[in-house]
Amino acid sequence: ISVLTSSLRGRLEAVTQQMGYHPQYLDSFLKMQHYLLHMDGPLPFACRHYIAIMAAARHQCWYLVNLHMLQFLRVGGDPQWLRGLDFIPPKLRNLNEINKILAHRPWLISKEHIEKLLKISEQSWSLAELVHAVVLVAHYHALASFVFGCGCEQEWLDGRIVYCLLIQSLDSCVELESLRERIQRIHLETEGREEMRPPPQDREEGNLKGSVLISPMGGGGLFFSSDFDGEIVRATDLSCYVQDPNFGYQDFARRDEEQTQIFRVQDYSWEDHGFSLVNRLYSDVGHLLDEKFRTVDGLQSNAMAKRQGCESSVFKRGIWNYIHCMFGIRYDDYDYAEVNHFLERMLKVYIKTVTCYPEKTNPEMFSQFWKQFKHSEKVHVNLLILEARMQAELLYALQAITQYMIS
Repeated sequence: ISVLTSSLRGRLEAVTQQMGYHPQYLDSFLKMQHYLLHMDGPLPFACRHYIAIMAAARHQCWYLVNLHMLQFLRVGGDPQWLRGLDFIPPKLRNLNEINKILAHRPWLISKEHIEKLLKISEQSWSLAELVHAVVLVAHYHALASFVFGCGCEQEWLDGRIVYCLLIQSLDSCVELESLRERIQRIHLETEGREEMRPPPQDREEGNLKGSVLISPMGGGGLFFSSDFDGEIVRATDLSCYVQDPNFGYQDFARRDEEQTQIFRVQDYSWEDHGFSLVNRLYSDVGHLLDEKFRTVDGLQSNAMAKRQGCESSVFKRGIWNYIHCMFGIRYDDYDYAEVNHFLERMLKVYIKTVTCYPEKTNPEMFSQFWKQFKHSEKVHVNLLILEARMQAELLYALQAITQYMIS
């Protein structure tokens, strides 16, 4: 991992630093993410980072959006796309509906959504491309929960952390000079018809040097600066990456009973169904996902469980099943009375907020919940949230793909 500003080179990126409390998990996480973003796969590299931007923007996660804006440009992405969804190819824009639904109400995904994307036309997706996209979307929704849950978002907004690239070092990326030229070219193209000025807070504070603001039509923004000893590209508005912003999480219990049924893991599970489908359509990613799920399940939580008066496996399963329950996923062999028995109310409030609407997470929530627990134990809870949420989204999406394939 290499940080963007040379004066601070060597500092760990915030998410990696938090996950580093559990090195075995961090290793499996980095391997899977590296495969998703940088190894051979159905989707072009620039599209992968743009999908990450789309997914993170659903939860207003500036941290992840800005990180992947930078990576998008470094792998040769068209800067025009950073103006927002109105400026990207229709094929990619068509993914927005699934992105929106999976982020907030994954139980609404149906085979009709899949069919619409796969229908024969110039803008159609292949099954392999769609599986790659779905894994990316689920990954970045869940990662946004982790970013907010561990306070990384607030640190970024407060300017206490610096940019870096996850996994891939800057040495293997496009040269900064090339990036500067491309940004300035967009600036020149839009200079005659759009107002160019830095955000008010940046003008007032005078803390940025050599800055250029690209204010795209439609309300989004891209900020380019040569602050510190490196280069920073950051968004000034995320609304251009979000359609239907009022669509959010809704308690599954309030669903329309005639339209949505309980998702029973006995009928469609990751182990028996999802894993094989992913691995068949997107080679090896199933193994990497499975390793990540197993690794988080294997993390020790003896101290936390003991304080709650139960075994480690009982405590972790209670958190996992509570999260899945919020998305309408039920296990026939589980006594849900255990959730209320072993998970105290404030912990449940924290888990639900970070899982379902992470953007509403109060910056103090991480430090306030479970004051008697160690920092590493709180991170452990957030890792369970990340993986349980990701698996929930994948189960709904992969089931819909399976129903399409057999229909």
